[in-house]
Amino acid sequence: MMAGSLLADAGAFAGVPAVTPGSAVASRRGVSLPSAASGPPGRRGLRIDARKAQLVMASASFSEGKPAKYPKTNLEVIENDVSFISERLSNDSSVTVDALVAARDQMLQLLGRKTGSVEDVEELKRQVQMLQAELQTAQAKAELAEMKLSDSLSKLAEVEEVSSVLESTVAMPEAPTQEPDVTERALESFDDDVGSSRTRGYIPPGNRKKLNGLQTNLSTGNGLKNFWYAIEFTSRLKDDMLVPMELFGEPWVLFRDGEGGVGCVYDACAHRACPLSLGKIENGNVQCAYHGWEFNTEGECEKIPSVADSKKSCKGVGVRSIPVREVEGMIFVWPGDREPDSEPHMGLLPGAGQGYENHAEIVLDVPVEHGLLLENLLDLAHAPFTHTSTFAKGWPVPDLVKWTTDPLQALAGAWEPYPITMSFEPPCMVLSTIGLAQPGKIRRGLRAEECEKHLHQLHVCVPSKPGHTRLLYRMHLDFLPWAKHIPGMHVVWEQMANQVLGEDLRLVAGQQDRMERGDDVWGSPVIYDKLGVRYRRWRNETQGEV
Repeated sequence: MMAGSLLADAGAFAGVPAVTPGSAVASRRGVSLPSAASGPPGRRGLRIDARKAQLVMASASFSEGKPAKYPKTNLEVIENDVSFISERLSNDSSVTVDALVAARDQMLQLLGRKTGSVEDVEELKRQVQMLQAELQTAQAKAELAEMKLSDSLSKLAEVEEVSSVLESTVAMPEAPTQEPDVTERALESFDDDVGSSRTRGYIPPGNRKKLNGLQTNLSTGNGLKNFWYAIEFTSRLKDDMLVPMELFGEPWVLFRDGEGGVGCVYDACAHRACPLSLGKIENGNVQCAYHGWEFNTEGECEKIPSVADSKKSCKGVGVRSIPVREVEGMIFVWPGDREPDSEPHMGLLPGAGQGYENHAEIVLDVPVEHGLLLENLLDLAHAPFTHTSTFAKGWPVPDLVKWTTDPLQALAGAWEPYPITMSFEPPCMVLSTIGLAQPGKIRRGLRAEECEKHLHQLHVCVPSKPGHTRLLYRMHLDFLPWAKHIPGMHVVWEQMANQVLGEDLRLVAGQQDRMERGDDVWGSPVIYDKLGVRYRRWRNETQGEV
């Protein structure tokens, strides 16, 4: 399950334990600071344990403007930058302390000399004044080094707190003791979305009666094509890029023209069917790598090299194109056989003015059918059984997992007991907001809006080719704004996405195999399947199979 997911395992990537409330951050790192009462520090100076200070400040090297090496492992993302800061602080501190000690020794030597003349006394005063000035300068440097270290330690505390929050991601509420009639009432309110599954039990596939509207198959009829599909993030499509993809089993290529407009044309040259995505952008057109034919964003041929009259030869020559729109940082296309009767879906971004920052935009190819992946995203009950190595590690199994439908939107609502709201946005998107509580604390009866920190997620499951999904994932946070500037952080998010997805993939791929053998994935739905059931009914009705 990717919903409630990606950020969820971030505590594990750094390999740090959660911050214990009330613990002394400095003492945990082996840092000894001089106090105001103790006077200038001795030769031992500020002691910095480099191993324990590896996480001092994840964004420090970025602010220093130093080049960063991309990590080989998750932990190196922070280690590369922090080691630089730790070394700087250690060097500054040792130099400062040496200066203080040297100034002290010189002053003692001067004060211990015998003076026999007025000139000696004046020279002594002059040298004492010089040493006092040097001492003040050294003391100021020591205070500056202490301030830098203190600032680094405070930011380290924030990093560890966030890591601990992410380690437990969703603050799993304590499962309250249920009175016997609570579950009964919940089941009674489950209406006809799942039929009489309470009493049905398991029935061999050959003897099952098909539930009304819940027939399952892996086909994608023409009805599903007549929608706007988000297929790429605006930020990923640069001016000189060609982005190939498949949509409903057909190859397409995205590119920008000379003015920044986006086109999506069939990925096969009108000349010899060579993939246009193997070419390049030339004069705002896509140029075929085989013979140099050029096509604009409408699919019209603009140039045919090596012929007597290129303009005349281009007349009537072209490739198919489909309508394109850019909305809310995403590129949408309309693959249907009729003209668009609406504009792309709005409201996919978190509300303005709520402090959210975009931290990740990831595109993955997933080798399962898009409907099965959507039904996986629309199900949270599997988390404590499936995601035992990532975000749901240590979650207790609640007595009751329940979906409460939004009274104003049939395909939206909230999960209980999790602090998560979710909605299915046709034709293939899942929006979710996850409330994050204090690190490591299990809270009772929380809703997402009652939590201090939030993770906003968008999953787009695009049907690419049979048995495959083009998955787009976008993540916003309303806290930790500086984390997005850590060099190589996108690599960390992608690794985590693949790790969480991998836990789901073996199960969903197994479902797909069984469906291909004739089994039914909706043989016995129960109370927490309500949102998935409603998606399946919507899909079947849209495909005209009900």
